[in-house]
Amino acid sequence: MIEAKSITMYYGSTRALDRVSFVARENEIVGLLGPNGAGKSTLMRILTTFIYPTQGTAKICGFDVTQDPLSARKVIGYLPENLPLYMDMRVDEFIDFVGRSRGLSSGELKKRKEWVIEATQIAGVLKHIISELSLGYRQRVGLAQALIHDPKVLILDEPTSGLDPMQIVGIRKLIKGLAKEKTIIFSTHILQEASAVADRLLIIDQGRIIAQGTLAELKKDKSSENAFVVSIRAPGQEVEAALRGISGLKSCHLIEQISGTSKFLCTAGSYEEAARAINNLVWEKAWVLTGLALKEPSLEEVFLGLFKKAV
Repeated sequence: MIEAKSITMYYGSTRALDRVSFVARENEIVGLLGPNGAGKSTLMRILTTFIYPTQGTAKICGFDVTQDPLSARKVIGYLPENLPLYMDMRVDEFIDFVGRSRGLSSGELKKRKEWVIEATQIAGVLKHIISELSLGYRQRVGLAQALIHDPKVLILDEPTSGLDPMQIVGIRKLIKGLAKEKTIIFSTHILQEASAVADRLLIIDQGRIIAQGTLAELKKDKSSENAFVVSIRAPGQEVEAALRGISGLKSCHLIEQISGTSKFLCTAGSYEEAARAINNLVWEKAWVLTGLALKEPSLEEVFLGLFKKAV
């Protein structure tokens, strides 16, 4: 549905994007994650034909954004970070206006309008002036204008920015529901946002994609550092001294001591070799091993590790 090929973008001498390439499949939610200024909005503006790249291109449903931008726009629904709303219009008037601008006939507009009103849950504010709406409802009206022409691809730039927790939950649920029929790319700089909504993540930093994959795949890559937790029922100082004597361990830190059991966070070049050495040590010392398992990295550890590698 989306295929980006070596997209590079310069603003003067500043390089905003550096050879960005990726694909998004049908009915997939792709989260574009990165810090502020990473290049997320620039990439989305290129995908929606709002600006042209310095080099490279992208295809949306087979339409090249640089060679056939009008056809690409017909299959895209776009919600930019700054909502494209006419604040002095009523909600129903605004939706009608966008639908007619998209070339919908009266019959098509009626059907699509009924659908987007139900999908975005704005029936209660149709007669309200947009400037009177809360930020959460303005965001929903913004989504309604992006959906009115039934696009195959939906591109959302920071769709939950500025919303309260209840509004964020509502928008997340809406996005997940829309993915049953559409391919969605959304940008965010919030880790929990990306993990809660996206099927697959693109991690962007300083204009480059530094990693991509599902959250499980990214965690697996981070787990290759072989961090693990070991718990032994024995005096903490003795255990720590003995563990530090194992040649394969890179580090070993006491993290908890409860009821005679000491828990340590360790790293090793090989988890399997370290586990065998620890089992042998416990048997020799007549201690009791109560736990030994690889530690799954947190979201923060995964992404901080990726950004450090990219520097």
